[in-house]
Amino acid sequence: MKCEEMLRMLNDYVDGEIDPAICDQFESHLEDCNPCQIVVDTIRNTIKLYKDGEVFEMPLAFREKLHQTLRERWSKKIENP
Repeated sequence: MKCEEMLRMLNDYVDGEIDPAICDQFESHLEDCNPCQIVVDTIRNTIKLYKDGEVFEMPLAFREKLHQTLRERWSKKIENP
């Protein structure tokens, strides 16, 4: 299995919704492909963080600066498509 093939089916793999024979191919590919291991681990960790429901509050000053920056960039994008 090539990386491109794996990436096309990655969500189904992580969700456990693909044929077990294909899972074997995924596992075999992951044993030898560090970049794909990193992608799968990152997705799994993201899902775990989401399911754990932990919420991290941003400091108020940072949040206000982020909102200001996003509004400015959005305005520029609208003005100059």
